[in-house]
Amino acid sequence: MDIKVFPTLTIPSKEIKWKFSKSKGPGGQKINKTNSKVQLIFNIRKSKVFSDVQKNKIINNLNNKLVNDSIFITVRSERQQHKNRELAVEKMILTIKKCLKIENKIRRSTKPTITSIKKRIASKKLRGELKKNRKYYIY
Repeated sequence: MDIKVFPTLTIPSKEIKWKFSKSKGPGGQKINKTNSKVQLIFNIRKSKVFSDVQKNKIINNLNNKLVNDSIFITVRSERQQHKNRELAVEKMILTIKKCLKIENKIRRSTKPTITSIKKRIASKKLRGELKKNRKYYIY
């Protein structure tokens, strides 16, 4: 099952590993018998689909969530394995799209306006007066 991230970018099924296990999620009498929990594993470094720039971008944006340069997505919300597989694929697509679309904007430093400087100084003077008046008040 190939994963189509963008119209021009498809991850082949060879690069994706699936693991299935018993789930703690919703279910009936067969809850402890079926392997409905799905874990999707995708190694970014070994991928041949992404360029080096894209790989670095994904790794930098997901640096806390990666394990050995691999994305692990676990889904166990549904009772049926194939539905959990679909949800895992959707999560994977969203994760990769977010990582590749994030553009870090460089902040252009600006000077404060004259009005904002005057407001800041006025508020400081007002606060200082308030504190000065508190100082001389005798109980």
